[in-house]
Amino acid sequence: MSNNTLTQSVTLSGVGLHSGEITQVSIHPAKAGEGRYFVRVDLPDQPLIKAQVSSVCQTTLSTELVFGEAKVRTVEHLLAALAGCGITDARIEINGGEVPLLDGSAKLWVDALQQAGMVGEIRTNSAIASPIWIYEQDLFVAAIPSPQLRFTYGIDFSYSAIGQQWYSWSPSLESFGEAIAPARTFGFADQIEHLQKAGLIKGGSLDNALVCDRHGWLNPPLRFENEPARHKLLDLIGDLSLLGDLPQAHFIAYKASHHLHIQLAKAISKHNL
Repeated sequence: MSNNTLTQSVTLSGVGLHSGEITQVSIHPAKAGEGRYFVRVDLPDQPLIKAQVSSVCQTTLSTELVFGEAKVRTVEHLLAALAGCGITDARIEINGGEVPLLDGSAKLWVDALQQAGMVGEIRTNSAIASPIWIYEQDLFVAAIPSPQLRFTYGIDFSYSAIGQQWYSWSPSLESFGEAIAPARTFGFADQIEHLQKAGLIKGGSLDNALVCDRHGWLNPPLRFENEPARHKLLDLIGDLSLLGDLPQAHFIAYKASHHLHIQLAKAISKHNL
């Protein structure tokens, strides 16, 4: 299968969810086979951080990549957009340590890529041969042999605005740009103070995240009835994109997290699929 990169560069800027700092990202064409990688243009020698499983350094409320002393955080939405548009090779220049959250989804990334003429599908390689499961109590992620690429995600929260939701998506039936990319990240009003004291979500707001309390959503309307489940599926795609092309499989997740997503990616990588 041929490699696919951009024909022209794309630039967006905004605030980072956790750092609260403004950064600018420019996505440039890359040579075939180089893969997707970040370049910290604000640091001496402009270190390069590959968007691959072995680069992951932590997964607390986002996925962070590292090379040496250089890090880049909250990469999952941008990487999901690139993977969802079928872009295999991209040089991602960033002038700070966290990818902008934008509106909390991957929509603005996809819109920019599509305006640059990049409209494709998630790339797959060989089919998975046997099931792979990663679980912790009743939380799990899995890759199951399947005749086509498919993703299914279930969530279950005690907040009545969310409750239990399931969403299943096949790239062959619905486009990533329409079904997945617009789904925004979400959070809970009663957790905000605790997370901020822990040095997290400094850049979070009602403009870039759905927020609910015990009574309902603070900033409706939702873009989809099951927008939270779709967003978790978006995160899963972004994390699995660290494998490069995905194995053909049915990926299933329930109440999972970036940590479990990455554990599945590592298990798949270990199986050399």
